[in-house]
Amino acid sequence: MAYSLLQYRIQYFSKQLMISSEEIRQRIIELEVEHRDLDAVIELLAQDVRHDELQLRRLKKRKLQLKDHLTLLKMQLIPDIPA
Repeated sequence: MAYSLLQYRIQYFSKQLMISSEEIRQRIIELEVEHRDLDAVIELLAQDVRHDELQLRRLKKRKLQLKDHLTLLKMQLIPDIPA
């Protein structure tokens, strides 16, 4: 059976971390706050005519990483249902 990369990561992280649902929810909240903060910083930086393009790209990359991590955590909260 072939696993998608996302499924593999979910299994790997859930086995490695073995954290409670409440801890996952708390981490999701923290990452969502960081994601929103990054969004605001990116918007302000993009409006500045003299902005640093490299810094802007790094911030956008970090924002995407946060989004991926959030997706993984949210999927951990979904109970496994046998097919």
